[in-house]
Parts: sequence; structure tokens; C-alpha cells
Amino acid sequence: MRAVVQRVTSANVTVDQQIVGQTGCGLLVLLGVEQGDRPADVEYISDKLVGLRIFDDPEGKMNLALTDVGGAILLISQFTLMADTRKGRRPSFLQAADPKTAEDLYEQVATALRTRVPVSTGRFQAHMLVSLINDGPVTILLDSRT
Repeated sequence: MRAVVQRVTSANVTVDQQIVGQTGCGLLVLLGVEQGDRPADVEYISDKLVGLRIFDDPEGKMNLALTDVGGAILLISQFTLMADTRKGRRPSFLQAADPKTAEDLYEQVATALRTRVPVSTGRFQAHMLVSLINDGPVTILLDSRT
């Protein structure tokens, strides 16, 4: 499982010209599910997201987690994070989980996160337009397998 985590002051996702998910201060998380991902990957990613200390403390140091600042998560599925671009010019997505498995694990991550922080989501397999104001900018890559 891979995640691109962006610290944001605000973010939203639109499907068919309607906002389907949004957040204020918090994290925009683009999540890709890989073949072979399992519940342990769900636990790893959700724990990391909630505990990642990437928010500024009063001295301006990245020392606070999402829960410390009362933040929320906008979670968006993105299978293209599984792209393999090592050969040729066209990405291969063979390592991406099949849609049914990916949706199930994506929903498991959302459920695990919702037990600890507010979470809104995009729409699985929809064409989405994502808008965000990246705070910092701060962008972190997470991978449950490395």
C-alpha cells in the first residue's frame, strides 16, 4: 500500500461538478493498493497517518500529529500510485490490486481512520478533480512494504 500524504490547510474532491469530500486543516491522502496488500498494510498505513508528526508546534518545529492539531483526513483512492515506469514510456499498472480488493482495503483504511479522526473520501473508481492548498509545502511518501 502506498500513500502520498500532503499537509493541507484545505482540500476538496469533486465528482460530476459536486464536492463529495473535503477537509480543512489536516491531510490529503492519495492511497494506492497493491496486489498482496492485506489487513497488516491497512493497520500500518492508518497508524502512520494518525501518528505522523508533521504539524508545527508553537516553536515552528514539525512535532505534532493530526490528533494534536484537531485535523481531519481527505482520503482518495489512486491506483496510479502503483505505476511501474522503469521500462518504456507507458506506465504499467500490473502491480495494482484488482478493483474489488482495492476498494475493500481502501474502505478498511477509511474505517480504521474514522475510529480516531474525522475522515471524508472521494468516490472509488470515479474521475475526480482534487483541489488543495498544500501547507509548507509538506508532502510525505508512505509505503507499507518498505
